[in-house]
Amino acid sequence: MDPRRILLAVSGGIAAYKTPELVRALRARGHDVRCMLTAAAERFVTPLVLQTLTGRSVRRELFDAGEEGEIDHIGLADWADLVVIAPATANLMAKMVQGLADDLVSTVLLATRAPLLVAPAMNVNMWGHPATRENVERLRHRGVTFVGPEAGELACGWEGLGRMSDPGRIADAADALLVAPSLRGERVVVTAGGTAEPIDAVRSVTNRSSGKMGFAIAAEAARRGADVVLIAGVTSLPTPHGVRRVDARSALEMREAVLAELDAATIVVKAAAVADFRPAAPSARKIKKEDLGDGASITLELVPNPDILAEISARKGSRTIVGFAAESHDVVEAARRKLARKGCDLIVANDISRADAGFEVDENAVRFVWPSGEVEELPLLPKSGVAAQLFDRIEKLRGGR
Repeated sequence: MDPRRILLAVSGGIAAYKTPELVRALRARGHDVRCMLTAAAERFVTPLVLQTLTGRSVRRELFDAGEEGEIDHIGLADWADLVVIAPATANLMAKMVQGLADDLVSTVLLATRAPLLVAPAMNVNMWGHPATRENVERLRHRGVTFVGPEAGELACGWEGLGRMSDPGRIADAADALLVAPSLRGERVVVTAGGTAEPIDAVRSVTNRSSGKMGFAIAAEAARRGADVVLIAGVTSLPTPHGVRRVDARSALEMREAVLAELDAATIVVKAAAVADFRPAAPSARKIKKEDLGDGASITLELVPNPDILAEISARKGSRTIVGFAAESHDVVEAARRKLARKGCDLIVANDISRADAGFEVDENAVRFVWPSGEVEELPLLPKSGVAAQLFDRIEKLRGGR
């Protein structure tokens, strides 16, 4: 996406120690970042750190002749394409609701017409207090966007909702507000991760898929304004911002989840590594070696899993359906055969024999294989970049329909 101007407002919560990582995440996306701090925020993060990371002076005082000479506080409010408040304390959100302007941060927030993205962070009881809940709802009603808070162990020793979202998640939410909503009105269903086909109560047949490619696709669809459902197999990845997640560990569970979402879907991207076979008769109990006797072996009878991609392609209608082909050899020819068998609109083929792409890494090198026979080869890209390239093509397909 094009670089944009992001103003980061930091208030006085312990989570302010994470703001240098947030600045790095925003800068890594190419954005121009400026920071402003409340007086309390300086107790948790130094202006010098943020100035070093942004390459810009950090604003702290409303009435400072030197700072106002560089850019006045109204100019700062007008400069921003987006204002991110992270962390946002209960006190600052209450001031935003009341329209108070008693320091630099609250004054700029009152004066700016840029979209506001708020990342709350506070004690679980403060977050759950009726006053805070009412303030959040009033800000939402005014069009303020929230990311988090998350549940977990808090700095105060309590556990529950109140942790500021991870910097990468906040940066994703910022991008979602800045990207033109080119997929608004579309319902995108994405499958991701591997499946685990049970052998017994504790063991399963699975694969090496981490789910990173599918999660990047879901995040990109959400950034472009789509209503996104992510059907996740076996993975430990956090759910992307703005995405509804459905967990489905086995191929049969994934089929059921996909079919449940299919009627409302306009775009389906099947990036999951679904097992082709499953054990025919999994044991409800753990199979113990001592129960089998010395030298005994086990033979697993495998039966085919349903072909989810072929099944939904047969019901394609006006939907756009994309499949993935993870291949170790004859990548293009294997993808062409899969495309012919499945009947989808596009196959994304990747070579899993490469050490620098495919499973368990953050980059991928793919080829787009089209029904016309055309093959587009992309260079090695971050999986987020592959997702962006994919949706550029999907949008053209949707425009043609």
